[in-house]
Amino acid sequence: MPAINMAGPLVVAANPSLGKFVMMDAFSGPKNSPLDAERFNPTTFAREADLTNYSTGALSTGIGMGCNHVLNVAAGTSPATPPQAIKNAGFTDDYTPGITRPNGVAATTAILTAIGGGRSIITPGPGNTGLGVSTVSPYTAVPLVGFGNGGSRDAGAGPVFTGFPTKMVTATGAVAIGADIEAGWANRSDFAMVATESAFGSGSTPSVTPTEFVEEEPEEEEEP
Repeated sequence: MPAINMAGPLVVAANPSLGKFVMMDAFSGPKNSPLDAERFNPTTFAREADLTNYSTGALSTGIGMGCNHVLNVAAGTSPATPPQAIKNAGFTDDYTPGITRPNGVAATTAILTAIGGGRSIITPGPGNTGLGVSTVSPYTAVPLVGFGNGGSRDAGAGPVFTGFPTKMVTATGAVAIGADIEAGWANRSDFAMVATESAFGSGSTPSVTPTEFVEEEPEEEEEP
């Protein structure tokens, strides 16, 4: 997608933050992330990051997971608590899209954001016949990230950037647009929130850089 956000200014920004809040794929959304804009090096003919390309990669539907929607303890919620209102909406408190499994345990690989963890390695066949072998080599777990309504698209140190994750959090008092719902998780909806209302807050801490997942070898037991 171009670096012009929906309802944002019609100008290309190096790091957009205005417009409606949208979710992104951490592999290709932030600028120069692993699958973002690339070009062929005219000398080596190898693919490399296009550092002058301000476009970014895929948005993610993140169905129901945007920061735009505010949940409240509506009439008929039983028990009348924020966790139950969150559950009725199909989520759980402190749920982090892309990281949290349905059972509440965090994933270690990127299986929640990409089939097979988003990465495989091709071992060429004899004499480059094309009869190679593909081996799954997943990325580490990465959250869905997002930007807009005051939240920046790119985070961390460049030229390869990461993004800002989201998390389901609950207000304990009045929360203005752009203020923290809980510490470190900002209200990027279009509504000022009140106590007991919940939403996916936009994090202030950059997400991790997608890297190859390396499974730890089990420790050998000592012989008695």
